[in-house]
Parts: sequence; structure tokens; C-alpha cells
Amino acid sequence: MHSFDLSGKVAVVTGGGQGIGEGIAKTYAEAGAAVVVAARHVDRVQRVVDDIKAAGGRAIGVPTDVTDEAALVRLADAAVSNFGGLHIWVNNAGGSPVRTPLRDLSFDDWDHCIRLNLTSVWRASVIAADRMADGGSIIHVTSPAATRGVPGSGHYGAAKAGVNSLTMTMALELAPRIRVNGIAPGYVPTEVMMTALDMSVPDLEKMAQSRIPLKRLGTPDDIAAAALYLASDAGSWVSGQTITVAGGL
Repeated sequence: MHSFDLSGKVAVVTGGGQGIGEGIAKTYAEAGAAVVVAARHVDRVQRVVDDIKAAGGRAIGVPTDVTDEAALVRLADAAVSNFGGLHIWVNNAGGSPVRTPLRDLSFDDWDHCIRLNLTSVWRASVIAADRMADGGSIIHVTSPAATRGVPGSGHYGAAKAGVNSLTMTMALELAPRIRVNGIAPGYVPTEVMMTALDMSVPDLEKMAQSRIPLKRLGTPDDIAAAALYLASDAGSWVSGQTITVAGGL
């Protein structure tokens, strides 16, 4: 299993204070990487860092608003200054609690969604690539909403469609030095998703039984396994791809 070993690697995970980001950060640490956990909430970041250290891993926390370019620069520089390099960057921060038809969407809600889910991915990736060692890996957490109509979430779907496009173009522009890929998670009952869907977990589990071919909801570990593959030597010949991890949907 040496091809999945991240020993000697330094990884940054945005949105790492909970949910999918937390799962990715902990999986990377278990695989041997030094992890920089980034999110807006200091207490959540510190909890994940403490969990990683308690399990014998290496991690620091850097509170970060990914819509602030100066904060992204500080985050990337913190990885290099604390651990001596940068090899993996996961753009996981994002989401939108607003559900409304596009004709009723305010400009401010549109602008905030695009800045958080698309513009920040572009800027973070450029900043990371400038500091990244050869053989690096950038991973965007996107959404199946990028490739289908989702009434009430057209702004979010448009942003994630943009992320899918960035993935393909950046993979070409940064090759062969850096690989760029995406992961589109299905229904994973994180706090962000539950807020966006305005559904209870039991209702979501009932939906999974009727709609998802594999008959269950996803977990952060399901997504983290894909993120490990894409970041490691196991995925060294994969670039420009967005992998859907959604139980068969």
C-alpha cells in the first residue's frame, strides 16, 4: 500500500473544521502527511488539529476566510514555514444556505456564492501552485449540481460548473508539474448540506433508500478515500478529472 503513503508530504485542507474537510484532513494525517487545517471558526479548526495530534499525527490550524486573498497567502505561507513545503491543496470550503429560484435571487447572494465557491478556488489554486513542489496535487471539492439542473440552487450549480471547468483547464496549464482533479460528493449529511437541503437526517436516509442505488448516505470517509487516491502516488496518472462519489447516482 506504499502508493497511498503520504509521508513527507504537506497538505492544506480548506473547510477542514468539520464534515468532509475534517474527514480529508484526518485521512491525510493517518496516511503520514503533515496537515494544515483551515476554516473560519477557530474552535472547530483547533478541535480537528487536537484530534490529529492525539492520534499521533502532525497538524496546525490556520483560521482562514477563503474569500480573502491575503488570508489565502498567509495560509499557503504557513504550510511552507511550519512544515517546509507544500505538496497537496484541497479546495473544500464552500456551500450556499440560500435556496431560491434564479429569478428571485438577489445580486448579493449571487455574488457571495460565486466568490466563495468559484473565485476562491481559482485564487487559492494559483497561490498554492506558486509554492508547490513538483509532483503536487490540487483537488477541488465540487458537486453533482454542476452537471444537472437543481431548482433553487442555480447559483450554486453555476459556481460548481465553473469549478469543473477550472479543473480541466488548470490540469492542462499546470501539467506536468502539478495534477488537478475534482471530487463531486453525493448526499453526505454534513451541517452545510443539511442546512442547504432543510431536511432532517431521517428524511434524508429514507430518500437514500429509494433513490441511491447503494442504498445509503455517504460519509466524510467515503469522500476522504477518493481524496487520498487523488493526492497520492496511486493517482499519479490522473489529472483533469472530476470523480463523482455518490453511491451510484
